[in-house]
Amino acid sequence: MMGRVMDALGTSFLNPADSTERQRDKLVEICSALMRRVQQAPDENATAYVQFERAALLEAQVRTRTADLERALDLLNDSNAQLAEANREIETARSNLDEALESMDDGFALFDQDERLLLFNSRFCRALPDVKSALHHDMAFGHFVELVSQSRFLDLPETMKPRDWPHQRLRRHQNQRVVFNVALENDRWMQVGEHRTEQGGTVVLQTDVTDIMRDQRHEREGLVDSQARMLRATLDHLQQGVCIFDDRGRLVGWNHKLERMMQDSAPRVRVRMDFDRLLDLFYDRMEFGPDHPGTSGNQWLRSWAAQGRNRQPITFELTDENGLIYSVFAQEMPDHGFVISLTDVTIQHRAAKELRDINRTLEQRVANRTKELGTALAEAERANETKSRFVAAASHDLLQPLSAAKLFAESLLDEGNETEARATSHKVISALTSVEEIIEALLDISKLDIGQATFNIQNVALRDVFASLALELSPAAQAKGLRLSFVDTSAHVVSDPVFLRRIVQNLVSNAVRYTDRGAILVGARRDGSDGIRIEVHDTGPGIAPDDQQKIFKEFARLSPSQSGATGLGLGLAIVDRACRSLGHPLSLRSTVGRGSCFSVGVERSQVAEPVLGQPAPDLHGQSPLAGKFLMVVENDARLARAVEMRLQSWGAHVIAAASGAEALDLLSEIELIPDALVLDFQLGDAMTGLELYCLIKDRYGPVPGMVISANRSRELGNACDILELPLLSKPLDPARLVRTLQALTSGS
Repeated sequence: MMGRVMDALGTSFLNPADSTERQRDKLVEICSALMRRVQQAPDENATAYVQFERAALLEAQVRTRTADLERALDLLNDSNAQLAEANREIETARSNLDEALESMDDGFALFDQDERLLLFNSRFCRALPDVKSALHHDMAFGHFVELVSQSRFLDLPETMKPRDWPHQRLRRHQNQRVVFNVALENDRWMQVGEHRTEQGGTVVLQTDVTDIMRDQRHEREGLVDSQARMLRATLDHLQQGVCIFDDRGRLVGWNHKLERMMQDSAPRVRVRMDFDRLLDLFYDRMEFGPDHPGTSGNQWLRSWAAQGRNRQPITFELTDENGLIYSVFAQEMPDHGFVISLTDVTIQHRAAKELRDINRTLEQRVANRTKELGTALAEAERANETKSRFVAAASHDLLQPLSAAKLFAESLLDEGNETEARATSHKVISALTSVEEIIEALLDISKLDIGQATFNIQNVALRDVFASLALELSPAAQAKGLRLSFVDTSAHVVSDPVFLRRIVQNLVSNAVRYTDRGAILVGARRDGSDGIRIEVHDTGPGIAPDDQQKIFKEFARLSPSQSGATGLGLGLAIVDRACRSLGHPLSLRSTVGRGSCFSVGVERSQVAEPVLGQPAPDLHGQSPLAGKFLMVVENDARLARAVEMRLQSWGAHVIAAASGAEALDLLSEIELIPDALVLDFQLGDAMTGLELYCLIKDRYGPVPGMVISANRSRELGNACDILELPLLSKPLDPARLVRTLQALTSGS
């Protein structure tokens, strides 16, 4: 506060025309008076002094608030100008939309998500003049339907009354998409189509289909009589497959459901086909269940049909070649013919079997679950205790660098020297980096502690891990005067590349932090025939035998007497948890006063060319993607453009789509199959990248592809493994992207 008061006093009482010596003398005198006032005991004039201080502060605050208001006014003026421009664009778009609607041959109307009429063209309800004259904006959809039902131009069936028509119409309106025909007077017909918009509105299209309906009716009347039409319509509305035979066992009718059940045999079904012949078609692809009443194949069913009359109803089951189960019911009709119906009961059978399996294993699952819950409870209690300790420690360590960063930032305002300002900026960055490291440690320890860390096990080249860590950690070692060396290696191991790098990074960072002089050596050596041991040697103070187990616990740090290093004490705890989760043995050798050696055991890879660890191709020469035709499907426009430009720079020909539907339309339009597909998992619409791949595979056959996603769940990884699709996590590594595409397109 004293600093702000001095600023205010300096502005109010110093005369810029005075000499520097005169201004300095005034400030010294003012400062002395203020210090004497602070040192004196409070008296009856303390209130006046406080008011003086507040007045000085208020003057500075008023100046600041005035500047803020002026800036706000400028922003408001800019916003008003932008709003006016937007209104002009909206009016232009509305005019273009009206012209487009009027150019349509069909009637068009749009209702909003609140079922209110937004707009319509002049052809909408042209066939219903009494309704058209009553149309107006903001009309409710229900009111519109009521007007149509009362129109004198509507030709309702004899069995339907005007008050019943709205109920049927509104039931259809509940569907996402519906198309139906409406009969009008003078034998005219109008087809009505409804489509839901993405915002929940409704588009209504009206098309005159009178000529089409008349032609269809004439053709239908010339082919079948009214009784056959009624029978066919009845059968086709049934959920069961139905076939009807006359009194001589000849087929006289069946429905579409039966044809779908017969699949490839359906084209051989003919009117007046004998029952025995139809049974042979069924028997070629189906077998009787264990509950049929006969004992000699299908002969008992032939005997039942040949009785002629007085047949008793029978029920049995059939199983087709695809494992579908049908319940069959056969019954005689009054004219001594008979009808047979087939009902798909596969779901019911599977549900019953699953219920039996669940009942058999329920007790064991309950016992196992009880045991798991006991273990989980103990783990939860330990994790909760760890969390509480971590929050207490992290709160202090987070506030320290944040406070330092705030002070450094404020000091930049007073820095007059560019070099000093740059140095202060580096301090701010360093403080914020400390915050970032603490937050990353929090995320790692929490994921590992509750078992939610996702591992992507694959082949990893240690040379790449060592090279990236050398670039990252060498500056910190050089700042302390330490020699940091990484021994070159061609070893490939099997691990998660991200967590393995984090393990080695924490071990090396820990060595740099606790080593005051000397050197740090990182290397890998064989451990038997199928193992690799990664070792980190340092010349630090060493760790006493009693402390060698404690340092792997949360918040454990060396005592100040051993090292001046600071930190939260989570680095080795993360290493310990990650190694246990990955199955990598962790060991420590240390001698007090001479240094330590941390080692991590990793399985040696048997693959000569690992997925990771290879350098990116030399793009100045012949690119491995030169001439390849690639499709990128990504709904993020900026990322899609970045990937497209990167692939084009590698010589590939790229087409991009923002959704699954757009990708399918593009492939259908260009009539070319890409050499490889790059598919985002979350496309933002009803289709995922995996579903799009399956559709493309079904339509065009096997096409090489890969999936990119920020989703690191096991479920997505397993789904990609089933489809044999490589999965790359975001943010994308360009070198890994080009290597994966090179592998996918190497055979094309």
